[in-house]
Amino acid sequence: MKTGVFGGTFNPVHKGHIMLAEYCMDSVGLDRIIMIPTAVPPHKISNNLASENDRLNMCKLACRGKENFFVSDIEIKRQGKSYTYETLTQLKEIYPDDHLYTIMGADMFLTLNRWKNPEIIFEKSSIITIPRDEENKHELENFYNKVLKAMGASSVILPNPVMSVSSTFIRENLDNFNLISNMLDKGVYDYIIKNNLYRK
Repeated sequence: MKTGVFGGTFNPVHKGHIMLAEYCMDSVGLDRIIMIPTAVPPHKISNNLASENDRLNMCKLACRGKENFFVSDIEIKRQGKSYTYETLTQLKEIYPDDHLYTIMGADMFLTLNRWKNPEIIFEKSSIITIPRDEENKHELENFYNKVLKAMGASSVILPNPVMSVSSTFIRENLDNFNLISNMLDKGVYDYIIKNNLYRK
């Protein structure tokens, strides 16, 4: 079983996230995607961060009706900073026979050598990343060949970028659903409005 592990702040989860996961699924032949909202993102301090439960609920709404898409609270339950090596270690215990694929954007990929215990990440999973454009694709390939390969990483660098969507832009334009309707699932939007999220 090939399992895609897709962690993120998802603040809020949007159609760009789902399209990225579907693209990885189709390109690499993944059997399922597990979306994992982070408890406390270790790499960035997020202003206007919705609660863990709200972000978890929004992910569940975004995945409704999508076969082989699952949402996990594994990092939220663990509390504290969310480190990928810990999550992958836990997932390997739950799914010992699965080949795990960690899905991440280009910017994250280019910092992987500085993550906490990267060798454990590479031991437990392959990495899938998506370039922003053709130039960025060459940058990712060079970084993999010159840095990550020697650290034991196995990577899939997909050929094409996907729709770029900004969670910040969505949060700033919640009063104009027509502007963001192609970026945000209607169920997620309704949840945000009903629960008065991202209001200063």
